[in-house]
Amino acid sequence: MKTWSKYIKPYLRYFILGPLCMIVEVIGEVLMPQCLAAMITNAATNGWLYAIKVSGLMVLIALTMMAGGIGGAYFGTRASVNFAADLRLDIYKKVQKFSFANVDKFSTGSLVTRLTNDVTQMQNMINMLLRMALRAPGMLIGALIMAIAMRPSLAAILGVTLPLMIITIGIVIKITFPRFSAVQGKIDRLNSTVQENITNMRVVKSFVRENHENDKFFVANKDLKSTQFGAMKILIWMSPIMSIFMNLTTIAVLWFGSQQVYQHGMEIGDLSAFVGYVMQILFSLVMVSMLFMMLSRALASAKRIKEVLNEEIDIVDDNASSKDAVVNDGKIEFKNVTFRYHKNSEDPVLDNINITINPKSTVGIIGSTGSGKTTLVSLIARLYDTDEGEILVDGINVKDYSLFNLREGVGMVLQKNVLFSGSIEDNLRWGDEEATDEMIANACKSAQADKFIENFKGQYQYDLGQGGKNVSGGQKQRLCIARALLKKPKILILDDSTSAVDTATEAMIRNAFANELADCTKIIIAQRISSVKDADSIIVIDNGKIVGVGTHDELMETNEEYKEIYYSQNEKAKQAAEVKAGDING
Repeated sequence: MKTWSKYIKPYLRYFILGPLCMIVEVIGEVLMPQCLAAMITNAATNGWLYAIKVSGLMVLIALTMMAGGIGGAYFGTRASVNFAADLRLDIYKKVQKFSFANVDKFSTGSLVTRLTNDVTQMQNMINMLLRMALRAPGMLIGALIMAIAMRPSLAAILGVTLPLMIITIGIVIKITFPRFSAVQGKIDRLNSTVQENITNMRVVKSFVRENHENDKFFVANKDLKSTQFGAMKILIWMSPIMSIFMNLTTIAVLWFGSQQVYQHGMEIGDLSAFVGYVMQILFSLVMVSMLFMMLSRALASAKRIKEVLNEEIDIVDDNASSKDAVVNDGKIEFKNVTFRYHKNSEDPVLDNINITINPKSTVGIIGSTGSGKTTLVSLIARLYDTDEGEILVDGINVKDYSLFNLREGVGMVLQKNVLFSGSIEDNLRWGDEEATDEMIANACKSAQADKFIENFKGQYQYDLGQGGKNVSGGQKQRLCIARALLKKPKILILDDSTSAVDTATEAMIRNAFANELADCTKIIIAQRISSVKDADSIIVIDNGKIVGVGTHDELMETNEEYKEIYYSQNEKAKQAAEVKAGDING
């Protein structure tokens, strides 16, 4: 309850007023059978004036009940909607603080389900709870008291029916609770399948894998359907079982009640009122059963939501000793750094890395695929934390910076270029919200993006679509570079971010870096040696270890791995040139 109290307190008045309004409706429900009994018993002997008075009282009670019902529904809705909105916001904020390792623990589809479907389940439960938590028990207790007060002997019938109904409800709840937990897991899987397919729609179509994706969705959808039916088929039995209990109880009351009328002088109006109270009792039990059914599903969702809210974030700055420090020079030092993605793994991704990157220098990083290049630079901005050793930026351990100040000083153009829904300008302002139109235009010019932007309808207001689907890979890369340039970082990391542009454009971008970012430390991860050949220093990584550091000329003399890469690439370039020359001559 402690977890949820913070979402209740701001709207406590709604949580109180809703049930109070429902109590008004319950009082009316309990009084109405008495009025009906009085009408049946006394109207004929007391005349039409008495009938009008009783009818007027019943209308007044009905209007009061209506006001109570509307008020209960209104306040219940206000309470549940606000509760859900605040809870959803907190979950989203928590996810925003997750490190990559935290996100890896939950699938993307699962997080989406928890933010949407699970929160909605809790919202519906609270709405129902506020409307029924007092109404159903209140009607049960009130009607039971009135029934016992009228005819204790007839009320004894309920002593058999009620325990059987309560036991049935308990059994159903015990069976359905784990099944609803399984349903939410299947929804996770379905959401992940849909998201993956839509996000990678171009890849699906280019490989003509629509049928495969349809089959995969069919399996996930069928699995969800069967799991949902397995949970719901228990509830399917609830309605007929409860109806049987209600009908058998009503028959028993009418059977024994008719004998009370003929043998013991019980008024027909009283029998009618007693039947009304019995129906209220039984109906309130049905409402309680449905409430528990919804509660069991909501509890499964609440458990999943708490897993997110209680997830321990492994990268925080709570104990940072230099929270006010900012990145000024951009000097980077790796000291005995070792890192593993899976902490129990024997083989590290990075093994005992020691290197110093001087401020304002340009450093290239080159190595085979999977050698640890991207992991190395990810540690600088604390996207992951080292397992051993330390990383210093301007002489301060990265763990002693506030996460905001550290990442504010580091600009990254990741290997997977990501743009968001909205215009080009909206995306570029991620680098600097206060950037002027001139600053945006200059950044795009430096990134060689200005020319293709000018050809778009609306230019900087051109809508990129979800994930930048309306631009090519090379255009996306240049926009991401422009976004990073607008940030004016002290450290700029380019992770193979010019792989989709031609060598001439890449050369112009590198030239712009040299002129526009002279005071910035630039780290360029590349597959092509031509991309890092002119760097002040080049780091060669192989299998998580640094196997060479130096300029291009130095490495060509001393480093076999670098020379192998160089000659391999130049041989391919030479062969391509020969083929092109042959085509021209032919």
